[in-house]
Amino acid sequence: MKIAVCPGSFDPVTFGHLDIIQRAARLFDRVVVLIMVNPNKTPTFTTEERKEMLEESLKDLGCNNVEIAFSDGLLADYARKIGATAIVKGLRAVSDYEYEFQMALTNKVLCEEVETVFLTTDSKYMYLSSSVVRQVARFGGDISPFVPAALLPRIRTRLQTE
Repeated sequence: MKIAVCPGSFDPVTFGHLDIIQRAARLFDRVVVLIMVNPNKTPTFTTEERKEMLEESLKDLGCNNVEIAFSDGLLADYARKIGATAIVKGLRAVSDYEYEFQMALTNKVLCEEVETVFLTTDSKYMYLSSSVVRQVARFGGDISPFVPAALLPRIRTRLQTE
């Protein structure tokens, strides 16, 4: 069984994230969407809230081989623990590649049996990030082109009250 880990902060999940997850689900037998906890960042949503939003977003996509987990440790350690063969990362632009290439090389040193697979995002999501969603929502802008409809009230309520 080919297992992939698709890590991220998903704060909040966007259509760009879902594009990468759905495509990874077609390539691998099992995909673990791993909500990473970064101690250097203060997330807008709790880990549990991000898990709920991912579950809500994925339920209608037909990705029966996708599960959601959390980690506050090293990605390489988690990948090894679950027997993953790949780490799937989405790339939007050349600027993403530089950072992700460095992380891929680091993960290869830490866990040489796991490969990093880069998937380029669909061109309609190249500009999209969780940061963009948060910024637009904070100013009361329309975020419906960026996130699933089911998440709109939760995101708007949280960000328009900050």
